[in-house]
Amino acid sequence: MNKILIISIVALICFSSCSTNKKNNNGDAVQIEEQMSDSLTENTDERGYIVNINDKAPEFTIKYIDGRTEQLSNLKGKTVMLQFTASWCSVCRKEMPFIESDIWQKHKNNENFVLIGIDLKEDAETVGKFVKSTGVTYPITLDEDGKIFELYAEKDAGVTRNILIDKNGKIEFLTRLYDEIEFENLKQHIEKLLE
Repeated sequence: MNKILIISIVALICFSSCSTNKKNNNGDAVQIEEQMSDSLTENTDERGYIVNINDKAPEFTIKYIDGRTEQLSNLKGKTVMLQFTASWCSVCRKEMPFIESDIWQKHKNNENFVLIGIDLKEDAETVGKFVKSTGVTYPITLDEDGKIFELYAEKDAGVTRNILIDKNGKIEFLTRLYDEIEFENLKQHIEKLLE
């Protein structure tokens, strides 16, 4: 009987010390989960973006599969759509044919529009095979170390995201995953910017 009582007391002490509540400096109870959530979302939205609409698009160097490079700022004056993707991403593969048919084929001859796919953490050979397997004709560029992605989203936030940048270099629209309604909104924003 004493053994059971001792085990019960030890369990009660452990349970109370592992409680999710703790006191802040003012003595108020604070949920640990809330604190963790606050620290994770301090500079991030719920979709993992660290940029917002109307922010100036962070500068980076675009590296094409053929070795050419270009600064994003060189595209100022044009509407630019960045599409973050990867060969292993099934949602990307689902969305890419729609980007090809509904956006690229419609606007590829408009000198005021640029579409750039940015492949996350894969080499040129892998990306070349990926482009062939998807059949897309818009340019897919390299982000082999993930540094471009990390200018726009949390490191582990996941691909399948599009960033629309206006002619002044400001972010106009952000998407995440492939949602038909959001994709339609993206297309409408592109149309508006190209008027």
